[in-house]
Amino acid sequence: MTEQPGIVAGVTVTGEAPATTSLEDLVVITGFSGAGKSTAMNVFEDDGYFCVDNLPPEMISGLVDVFVHGGSKVRRAAVVSDVRARGLFETLGGELEALARRGIEHRVLFLDADEDTLLGRYKETRRRHPLSPTGSVAQGIAAERAALQSIKERADFVLDTSGIPAAILRRRIADEFLPRQSRSKLAVTLTSFGHKHGLPRDSDIVLDMRFLPNPHWEADLRPLTGFDPQVVEYMSRNGKLDAFYERLAPLLDFLIPEYIAEGKAHLSIAVGCTGGRHRSVAITEALAARLRARDDVEIEVAHRDVGLSTR
Repeated sequence: MTEQPGIVAGVTVTGEAPATTSLEDLVVITGFSGAGKSTAMNVFEDDGYFCVDNLPPEMISGLVDVFVHGGSKVRRAAVVSDVRARGLFETLGGELEALARRGIEHRVLFLDADEDTLLGRYKETRRRHPLSPTGSVAQGIAAERAALQSIKERADFVLDTSGIPAAILRRRIADEFLPRQSRSKLAVTLTSFGHKHGLPRDSDIVLDMRFLPNPHWEADLRPLTGFDPQVVEYMSRNGKLDAFYERLAPLLDFLIPEYIAEGKAHLSIAVGCTGGRHRSVAITEALAARLRARDDVEIEVAHRDVGLSTR
């Protein structure tokens, strides 16, 4: 966290729209505890934003006044405001409306995640939930979901972080919120997954590879993964894999320039098979190799379930 001691103390909130402001960008980060808000704040801090963590909503306007009227040289700021403020968090919606009335440009980033993901992260850190310090984490998540619903509905960007590695989460946030050196390239994330473990919830395009021969049913291939050439050879034996590539390549050749022209910053393509170990992994790697030959995309690859399944 980047701090300046006493920065909000003594500030008078006038409620009047400033005639001029040096503040070019204000991002309010909120969402579920354990959904990645600290990771998000680090993205902005690394890009030079003035960042404040755990800021009660009623102090946001005061901080903005310092930026606007106090001679501050801060141009870009990001604040995290969430249920750690307890009862004060209920005022966040009103504070955001007040900023809008004053003409203060701001964006709201809401980080979401499913209950299993949140429970797993709390289990790893062994921390108490802020809304259930003496009870169960599940009770805290339920209370938080009710408290966050209205803010989620008004957010500029909602990102479900379930199953997203930290590195890719940072990339997604940067792609959506930070100025890019060139808008001529589209950031593409390719993720292999197993249908029996659930769909990746943030996917734009889902490719189902279960029409291909399943290496799981071959005893010598079952222990292998889609990284092994024997698996790729087995999948290719009936010609359907080549036919798939012949049809997919023209589709991507059409879509990618269209997405860039439309201003889309990030495209998430999920490639699935039954368990996420063989077919989806092999196709994801092959697509990544093909797309890296293009000069209008930047590629990230994730294999979500390759270590979870043997089918």
